[in-house]
Amino acid sequence: MDSNVFQLQYAIDTFYFLMCGALVMWMAAGFAMLESGLVRAKNTTEILTKNVALYSIACIMYLVCGYAIMYDGSILLSGIGVTDTASVLADFAGREDGFEGGSIYSAPSDFFFQVVFVATAMSIVSGAVAERMKLWAFLVFAVVMTGVIYPMEGSWTWGGSDVFGLYNLGDLGFSDFAGSGIVHMAGASAALAGVILLGARKGKYGSNGEIRAIPGANLPLAALGTFILWMGWFGFNGGSVLKLGDIASANSVAMVFLNTNAAAAGGSIAALITARILFGKADLTMLLNGAIAGLVVITAEPSTPTALQATLWGALGGIAVVFSIIGLDKLRIDDPVGAISAHGVCGLLGLLLVPVTNSGASFSGQLIGAATIFVWVFLASMVTWGIIKAIMGIRVTEEEEYEGVDIAECGMEAYPEFVSSK
Repeated sequence: MDSNVFQLQYAIDTFYFLMCGALVMWMAAGFAMLESGLVRAKNTTEILTKNVALYSIACIMYLVCGYAIMYDGSILLSGIGVTDTASVLADFAGREDGFEGGSIYSAPSDFFFQVVFVATAMSIVSGAVAERMKLWAFLVFAVVMTGVIYPMEGSWTWGGSDVFGLYNLGDLGFSDFAGSGIVHMAGASAALAGVILLGARKGKYGSNGEIRAIPGANLPLAALGTFILWMGWFGFNGGSVLKLGDIASANSVAMVFLNTNAAAAGGSIAALITARILFGKADLTMLLNGAIAGLVVITAEPSTPTALQATLWGALGGIAVVFSIIGLDKLRIDDPVGAISAHGVCGLLGLLLVPVTNSGASFSGQLIGAATIFVWVFLASMVTWGIIKAIMGIRVTEEEEYEGVDIAECGMEAYPEFVSSK
């Protein structure tokens, strides 16, 4: 590879990384719209506040320490600065292979792509604890989750470090292409810990075991949020190819986009049909969660399945998410948006399907990797939530929950002309 070709590939791959990162950042809007559509009107402002704030916290904490923890074990400032052109060219000239076949891009573009993944993991927590958690307790947890908990498990997976010096997941045959486990199951694990300590919303479950539906306030917003997430997922999975500037990489990116779309379609239709069989109605919320479930499942390995296999994998996720949501309700685990099911259960399913088409992964390696992620994130989150609960409490009062956390936590209503807590 000569210098001119190298510079062109460097520019293309850096630009591709940045554009995919921007698509993933746009998923923050998808989560905000989906969650605000699935909660009651009196809790909309607070859920929007959480989503904007958690994204900002993730960006700051990953810069301060998260990126360093994840990729070099340091707890110092990550030190992502301006890339020096001369040093990049000197590094190129000093390598005999001239970076042939490798990924070449600016370090700040890598950080940007990574940080939006951190925010995605934290966004999953937001919906699961909606309508009854204190805003500032949530934001304190976001600092720990994005600064330490997520980067630590990321260092054992994408970072390649040994798990507490005991074993290396890569050596065991663990593979997670874009984060079914590393991002989605991790976020769901943190959410599960919070929900267990938090308890269910008032009125969700009856004394005789009955389960009462609490409808969301704005299903058009929820549908819009799902479409935004669907679109953003092309950057989530496509960017994880890490390269675009050659024929093989371009073909891989195209296949990843195709499979990502196919899995979402398969998941949505499978969930819709499953809901029709179980409930006798076309349940929109299950349809939306089915699309997300399919996307989560294919995220673990979107490059090796055929498009038909990707559709089937997504369909399995769509079926699984419906039964998981029903099962969690029977266990009285109250998740207003179905995040634990769509991202946790389907994240695990995605990991377990990887070895079917990827010979470099093993079922035992996938199981050990999944267990490592879940145990670390769940226990670390449980401890963190427990400390926050002891110091400042994590749940609003019964009166504040009845009035809506918009007034209690934010002092304003999202729909003042239609909703009044007075």
